[in-house]
Amino acid sequence: MVPDTKVDHREKAHALLKADADKILRLIQVQMDNLTMPQCPLYEEVLDTQMFGLSREIDFAVRLGLIDPKYGKELMGSLERQLSVLHDASIRK
Repeated sequence: MVPDTKVDHREKAHALLKADADKILRLIQVQMDNLTMPQCPLYEEVLDTQMFGLSREIDFAVRLGLIDPKYGKELMGSLERQLSVLHDASIRK
């Protein structure tokens, strides 16, 4: 049986990673709606930096055994798909 604290840490890790992914999505949405075009170097720099940071967080959580590697890949893939949809929508504007 898994101790309660380990389950609690896993739940917290999932919630924190999901919150960070949602924050990146909101940040990009605001940039696309109000500030810059997707081809802007600043937009690309922010996106690359944020995505890299999240991937490092996920890697750290995987190495600690707090999340399954499959969950980490699914979270990154989901975020990348959502960002692609936002990007495509901004280009059509």
